Amino acid sequence: MVLVVVMGVSGSGKTTVGSRLAEKLGWKFYDADDYHPLENKKKMDRIPWLCTLHDILRREDTSRQDTILACSALKKMYRRVLISGASAIETNQPEQPREKPALKILFVHLDGPMDIIAGRLEKRRGHFMPLELLKSQFDTLEPPSAPENFITVSLEKSLPETVLEIEKAILQSEALME
Repeated sequence: MVLVVVMGVSGSGKTTVGSRLAEKLGWKFYDADDYHPLENKKKMDRIPWLCTLHDILRREDTSRQDTILACSALKKMYRRVLISGASAIETNQPEQPREKPALKILFVHLDGPMDIIAGRLEKRRGHFMPLELLKSQFDTLEPPSAPENFITVSLEKSLPETVLEIEKAILQSEALME
């Protein structure tokens, strides 16, 4: 059973790549934006939203369902919330022995230059992320690093190449977990 989070700045192709990969593998797919309440979009309050996403991933993990989630997950703390839920932000609280173990998630960072992503955003219609905020997303981005479980995939590849690269990484990670 595998949980994958396709992450990156707005316009990096998370939904396109994640849904195509899920379709190819026959897995469940979730788009994090579908769970972002309008009032949170306005305030950009991410923690309750990330906890909801964690709960979805936890449910799918418990039911042994391979799942892909498209989610920006720009900060290391956000990825920790996806992995551990609210306990990731309660740093003053001692670990509770009954707490559920952290989820094992493969983060797929879709990475590319700002000009490519800006070009994609300019062509997009009906999305809440204005092009002017792209620089702030790049400024906010904390690319995944060890010991996080991740791969980085270049946006300069075609969609089929990107999906194939991720699929190979998933197969390798499954083999390592056996």
